[in-house]
Amino acid sequence: MQLRRLVSRPVLVAAAAGTGSVLGAAGGSVAAAAYFARKVITPDELQPDDVEIVRHDAESVTFAPTPDTILPGRFGVWLDGGAGHARVGEILGTDATSVSRRLVAVDRGRIERGPARWNQYYYWDRPSVSLGLPDEDVSILSDVGPLPGWLVRPGTGTAGNDWAILVHGRGARREETLRAVPVLRDAGWTSLVTAYRNDRDAPRGPDGRYNLGLSEWRDVEAAMGYAVSHGARRILLFGWSMGGAIVLQALDRSPLSDYVVGVALDSPVIDWGVVLRHHGRLHKVPGPLVRVATDLMGSSRSRRLVGVREPIDVARTDWVARADELRHPMLLVASDGDDFVPIGPAVALAGRRPDLVRFERWETAGHCREWNHDPQRWEGALREFVESR
Repeated sequence: MQLRRLVSRPVLVAAAAGTGSVLGAAGGSVAAAAYFARKVITPDELQPDDVEIVRHDAESVTFAPTPDTILPGRFGVWLDGGAGHARVGEILGTDATSVSRRLVAVDRGRIERGPARWNQYYYWDRPSVSLGLPDEDVSILSDVGPLPGWLVRPGTGTAGNDWAILVHGRGARREETLRAVPVLRDAGWTSLVTAYRNDRDAPRGPDGRYNLGLSEWRDVEAAMGYAVSHGARRILLFGWSMGGAIVLQALDRSPLSDYVVGVALDSPVIDWGVVLRHHGRLHKVPGPLVRVATDLMGSSRSRRLVGVREPIDVARTDWVARADELRHPMLLVASDGDDFVPIGPAVALAGRRPDLVRFERWETAGHCREWNHDPQRWEGALREFVESR
């Protein structure tokens, strides 16, 4: 999920613009709240370079220090505006102005000094390219049109009765989910890596906005329908970040959830209200303004101010409050080091439903970066969970 730039100075400018009178203050607050809400639900069109390569050699790449480049683990780096890609591993050394990491591979293009873009997914292309596993292009028909997907069959080469549907996060790419595919394939599961509305390679939704899972669940339901029509009798749903929120809504709303035998969630949004308040605090947006933004999204009369076709009822995304409604076994992965999606709701949900939830808690990994930090632990937890289904 890409939330770091949700809010910027224009929010505060808009809020300040209406302070000349009571009416102006109210109008300015509504405008600022609407701006905040739009930033949350508007797909990011641009992915600018965000790291600097200082130097490199055959064994290492040295970056200027950033919150990403100083994290332990293995990651990818987009080069030349995305035309090239490299992978880096453990940190070899640091000082006040640089971070040196082991160079794992240059996958395409060439490394040059200058700007680049961090790739937290590590993988950079479809499964046959990134993982060396046979894959197939599929098209999944949803109510917004055909959605592209990748299908990876298990090691036998034939899709069986067990299917996993992998759902990436807000503003992310399908490659985010590929880390799960080898484990699932080895365990005999078919992996369906699906897009959803407003992805760069998928149809736009009716309003062109993210609905925080409250409309995107229909695309996961369409993927479940595709799986069932192609032989699935048992389904595992796996969601990352906002993909977790989407999966939880699909479980709640789709009759096809009867096929689901397990749910895996990585750094999931379990309560959008908590996430919105967290980012409001990060960007110094007053709490009352965040509440107004939430109300604007959820009201049928004011929804047009934030540009949504259907009201977005944030309360429906609070699965701590709705914990008693859950009925599927769940693997829940989250980290205290997640600065995008606070871990609190995951802790609370695990505490409320220990009968359903296996909670894997990391200490220092960033958002959706638990696998990057400790792939053996992450893959082991998933393997054990899948084998127990």
